[in-house]
Amino acid sequence: MARLLRGLTAAGLLLAASASAVAVSGPAYADAKICGKTDTTTVQDQYVVMNNVWGADSSQCINVTDKGFTVAADHSKRTDGAPASYPAIYYGCHYTNCSNGTNLPMQVSKIESATSSISYSYPTAKGAYDAAYDIWLDPAPKEDGVNQQELMIWFNHQGGPQPVGSKTGTVTVGGRTWEVWTGNNGMNDVVSYVATSPITSWNFSVLDFVKDIQKHSKVTDSWYLTSIQAGFEPWQGGTGLGLNSFSASVNGVGGGAKPAAPQSCRVSYKPTSWNDGFTTTVAITNTSTTAIHGWKLTFPFAGDQKVAKAWTSTVSQNGTTVTAANSPYNGSIAPNGTVSFVLQGTHGGANPSPTAFNLNGTACTAG
Repeated sequence: MARLLRGLTAAGLLLAASASAVAVSGPAYADAKICGKTDTTTVQDQYVVMNNVWGADSSQCINVTDKGFTVAADHSKRTDGAPASYPAIYYGCHYTNCSNGTNLPMQVSKIESATSSISYSYPTAKGAYDAAYDIWLDPAPKEDGVNQQELMIWFNHQGGPQPVGSKTGTVTVGGRTWEVWTGNNGMNDVVSYVATSPITSWNFSVLDFVKDIQKHSKVTDSWYLTSIQAGFEPWQGGTGLGLNSFSASVNGVGGGAKPAAPQSCRVSYKPTSWNDGFTTTVAITNTSTTAIHGWKLTFPFAGDQKVAKAWTSTVSQNGTTVTAANSPYNGSIAPNGTVSFVLQGTHGGANPSPTAFNLNGTACTAG
């Protein structure tokens, strides 16, 4: 149910590469407090944190760190209806707001691995809430509006709330036992996996749940994973609920309804050579009027150069052709904005610079 302005319900980019890649961390963000109903902020330059008070007029703030957030609220709603809010952190696309560098949406059949790490804190005070981890799926690579299938993982719940629909079975996923609830909230189908005892932290495979839900829903391998989200749904109280840390990584081929091809772009390639080695800084400038969300740059070497390492990008080489893709934290390029990455490699005595660059299917100017 965890959706911005949703209807009633109860409840790094790392592309496969043959060359080695070293990714540096994105910038840490100073602690922030957000209180607007639809306010968002970005952490680690790759996840979006949203306050998302969609089901109540009561006040709520979240204190955001570079790893997660804590809730300050005093909601008071009946537990037989929709919750007051869904403060959450996510990776992927949510109502047209895509996290930086995301490779989602990605078709399930193209996902090689999808993993996540999560840590929750639960207050001792009385209240009614669930600790909800949301996985959204749709037959199309949809970035806006309501997806057809919601997969919820209830790490914990307190008070009267229960999942959408009814209990339809018990399964084992990720070595843990879960109650399975299935239903529809009037806008989308929901399958909920409810922990039999509270879970405070876990490293797990998101893909395991995506595969299991195919036994309980219409989801097939042709559907798309659009976002991975974690947070809380409070009905009553809420203060003290804490998401201590969150990470998500989806590895696969061909992800993203974006990147869209830019109208124009420019690439600067500045090598430094020695004996049989070189390093080079490659700068991509978006000279179009629209932002790029997710990029892939290809170019042919003009000599016998071989890439050995890359920083702040994921790089592969096939013959003379090099393909570089964004890291999870540097996938967005604003109009007139620039992103850079560094290559290190070898050459056989000459190191001519490439002159032909292609970004997301569009030829770029060299210079």
